[in-house]
Amino acid sequence: MIKVKNAFFVKSASKMEETTPEGMSEVAFIGRSNVGKSSIINALTNKKGLAKSSSTPGKTRLINFFQIILDKDGESYHAQLVDLPGFGYAKVSHSLKAEWQKNLTDYIKKRVSIRVFVHLVDSRHPFLEIDQAVHTYLSEIVRPDQTILRIFTKLDKLKQSEISLIKKNYPDAILVSSSSKKGVDKALDAIFLTLFGAES
Repeated sequence: MIKVKNAFFVKSASKMEETTPEGMSEVAFIGRSNVGKSSIINALTNKKGLAKSSSTPGKTRLINFFQIILDKDGESYHAQLVDLPGFGYAKVSHSLKAEWQKNLTDYIKKRVSIRVFVHLVDSRHPFLEIDQAVHTYLSEIVRPDQTILRIFTKLDKLKQSEISLIKKNYPDAILVSSSSKKGVDKALDAIFLTLFGAES
C-alpha cells in the first residue's frame, strides 16, 4: 500500500534557467487548460490546496514544482510533481504565447529528470485532435528511460457507455475523478510503479 507522507510546493519557474536542480525523478503533468491538472495533483497528494486551480482557463503560466514523499512498507521514496502550463484557451498576445510554448518545449525535451509524462485528457472529450497531437509529439520525443501515462479526468461526469467507449479505444486508460477520488489510488500506483519499479 502506497501512502503519501508529505507534499509541498517547491518553486515556480518561467524558463529553464529557473527550474529546480536536476536529479530527483520527476512526473510532468501535461494537458489542455481546464483539464484539471491542479485538481489531480491535489487528489494524488491528498492536499486540497497544494496546487492552485483557477476558474480562468489558461491562467497557469509557470512551471510549478512540488515535492512528494511516499511511503511503501515503511520505506520513503521522493519524487517531484511538475504542473506544466495548459495548452489552448489562454487569452494572451501571440508573442507571449510563443514564449510560453518555447519554455514548455525546452523543459519537455531537455529536462533529464523527467521519468513520467502524465498526459491528462478530459474524459468528456476523449478524441480531440489537440490531445492526439500532444500524445504523438510526446511519443516522438520520449526517451527509453521515460514513460507516458494517459490519465482521463472527470470520470464522475461520464455515463457507463462513455466509460466503455474510452476503455475500448484506450485499453490502458486510467480514469480518475478528483472530486470523488475514484481511480486516484490506481493512478498513484501506476506512477509509483513507473518511477520506482515496485508494485503496491
